[in-house]
Amino acid sequence: MARQARTALPGYTYHVIQRGNNHQLIFVSDADRREMLALLFEASREHAVAIHSYVLMDNHLHLLLTPSTQEGLSKMMQQIGRSYVLRFNKRQGRSGTLFEGRFRSALVQSERYLLACMAYIDLNPVRAQMVAQPQDFAWSSYAHYSGGLSDRLITPHPHFFNLGNTPFSREKAYQELVHAGLTAHQQTQITQTLLKNHALGDDEFVLSLEKKTEKRLHASKAGRPFGAKSLNRNQ
Repeated sequence: MARQARTALPGYTYHVIQRGNNHQLIFVSDADRREMLALLFEASREHAVAIHSYVLMDNHLHLLLTPSTQEGLSKMMQQIGRSYVLRFNKRQGRSGTLFEGRFRSALVQSERYLLACMAYIDLNPVRAQMVAQPQDFAWSSYAHYSGGLSDRLITPHPHFFNLGNTPFSREKAYQELVHAGLTAHQQTQITQTLLKNHALGDDEFVLSLEKKTEKRLHASKAGRPFGAKSLNRNQ
């Protein structure tokens, strides 16, 4: 039986990670990465998902995106997973799973955290000591936003334009933002919300999302479990 697509809130931005099973490599060549970008372009257009940022590491990938429909995000990731794994296995003479189950995602309060998430994504290769500077890594969205090249995969988020009134001023501001880096707290906050499928935002934002989704989107605290009443109703 086909697995039911997870729903997402249309118009909200998500930080997504898809990892290799047991941390195995999902990209072993530039050809692999080019194919993934092509699949992302095709699937994002087909399912009406705007991709704002990305990075293709060796054993995982990050995406920052906004779906236009409830099932667009899940269907896009399913389509990419099926197509990419089939082709990767054929090239490598292997069989079986490649990815670590379903992707993980965090809802992002764009007004406060969009730029921090973009910087987090583009700084991944630097944190992993793959390169010294983000511009030295060819497989991320950094070049698009810093003025290096135009990337057809990228749809800038409206909040990106708050960085400046001209393309040059926005590119310069983004370069400065990324090179300033993130604090240890910011990195931990972004990582933890992503791995736990929580929301990245202030209390008001998170609580409003929990009312819409009836899911816990924040770290649990001591006391009565979140959603106890609704869980009992659904049993």
